[in-house]
Amino acid sequence: MTPPSDLPPAKVLIVEDDPMMQLGLEQALAGYPGLTVVGRADDGYIAVEEALRLKPDIIVMDIGLPRLDGIAATQQIKAALPSVRVVMLTSHTTENEVIAALSSGADAYCVKGTSVDRLITAIAAAQEGASYLDPQVARRVMDHLKPSAPTETAMIGQLSQRELEVLKLMVEGQSNPEIAAALYLSPNTVKTHVRGIMNKLAVDDRVQAAVIALRAGIV
Repeated sequence: MTPPSDLPPAKVLIVEDDPMMQLGLEQALAGYPGLTVVGRADDGYIAVEEALRLKPDIIVMDIGLPRLDGIAATQQIKAALPSVRVVMLTSHTTENEVIAALSSGADAYCVKGTSVDRLITAIAAAQEGASYLDPQVARRVMDHLKPSAPTETAMIGQLSQRELEVLKLMVEGQSNPEIAAALYLSPNTVKTHVRGIMNKLAVDDRVQAAVIALRAGIV
C-alpha cells in the first residue's frame, strides 16, 4: 500500500519513552507537510495531561511506558477526547496485547522498526476513520484467534460478494477512498457497503468487523 504524498493538516503528539525513538519519529513525520508535532511525552500520565492540554488530532503511542502504560493512557484519552486518533507503535505483538490495544480505542497498530511509509499509511487510515493493523500483527492475530462461532459464520454468510471484497480490504487497513479506487467504486458506495457489513455482522466499528473476518478465515 503506497502512502499518500500529502496528508490533511493534523497536530501530532508523540508518546515514547526512548529519546532516540522519539527524535526519530519527529524527524520522520517532519517530512510530511500536513503533520505538525505539537508535543511529546515520555510516560502515560504525561501523555494524558498533554493530550488534554494540546488536543492533538493524532497521537503516536508506545505501549511500554513507565507509570501508566499506553493502553491505559489511550483509554483515558479516548474517554475525554473521543475524536483523537491513536496510532499504537510498539514492539509488543502478542495477540492479547494487540486485542487489548485495539479494545482500548486505538485506531491503528504498527510495530516498532516498521517503515516510515507504513506508519504514514496507518496515520492516513486513522485520519479517514479506518482501522489499520500492521500486516505482521494481522498474521499473528489470525494465527492465534479462536475459530469463529457458528453465529459469526452465519453472519459472514449474509454478506454479498461485493461486501466480502470490501471487508477483505478493510482487514488490510485500507481507507474508504483506497477501497473505492481498488474496486472502481464511488466513495459513497463504499460507505454504504461498510455500513451494510457492520449491520450484518452486528458490530460497532471496523476493528470488530476485521476480527470476525480473521476468525472466519476469509482473509
